[in-house]
Amino acid sequence: MYEPEVTIITTTHNIVDAGKADDFTLLLNLLNRQTYPYIEHLVMDNASNDDTIAFLKEYKNSGYIDFYSAPDNGKFEAMNKGLLRAKGKYVAFLSCDDFYHDITGIEYIVNLMEENEADFCYFPSYCVPEDNNVFLFNPSPYNVFQAMPFPRQAAIFNKESLARVGNFDAKFRLFADYDLLIKLFLNNMRGIYFDGCIVTYKMGEQAAKRQTQLKLECSHIYHQNFRNMYPLNDNVIDRMVNIAEIPRPLLEKLVKCFPGDEDIFYERYEQMYEIRKENAEYLRQMERQQRR
Repeated sequence: MYEPEVTIITTTHNIVDAGKADDFTLLLNLLNRQTYPYIEHLVMDNASNDDTIAFLKEYKNSGYIDFYSAPDNGKFEAMNKGLLRAKGKYVAFLSCDDFYHDITGIEYIVNLMEENEADFCYFPSYCVPEDNNVFLFNPSPYNVFQAMPFPRQAAIFNKESLARVGNFDAKFRLFADYDLLIKLFLNNMRGIYFDGCIVTYKMGEQAAKRQTQLKLECSHIYHQNFRNMYPLNDNVIDRMVNIAEIPRPLLEKLVKCFPGDEDIFYERYEQMYEIRKENAEYLRQMERQQRR
């Protein structure tokens, strides 16, 4: 029986000096224990200049990984390079401090994707923020046009499907994964939900600390993906980014990405819009109080 290969792509840069070598070892050990036997692990290193290369060579010589080290212009460019080298039919992206805590997860997901001819599969995940207060991130695909519906770590993709939408747009240094997910949904790629939490990931430090750039990239992502569907201007995009408000004519086009689930789409849209609007008002009130 045909068993498709899965490629896990991890980007690294000076992980020894960053104190992430133990995290990476945990990732490798748990990946090595997966019940699915056909897994390739590609490590794309950004020309590390500490002891990372020697560290990676030990694992390559032991058969855990293949790795390539060369300068890149950010993690998403490195991921695209990994996609070009990946042998697997399916691909996933883990950072050096993420890990699959369920060793049966990949096997179940591959079987589910094969049975349903899915372009991608998404699932719940444990998120570890800087304060280490772990929380469960449940996917929200109906809100994909308002917010990140699930982290890239909580998904496995058909490599050919990613190629059809152009892989990651590496000009987005922080939010190219959100742009990728929007493209998958806009192009009616078949996503399927797996009801099992198999991954633990750490919240990106750069994204958490660079909210201004994150919002700017989100504005560009909305403009790039929706400009041919609705006449966007700065005010419209600003409201989309800050309070998740989508103009009704555009919303009526986006709902077509969820045939048969139109009522759920509109319901989830309104819920997200109200939450974001209330939060924005709360932040404005806090700013007013601080000025007094």
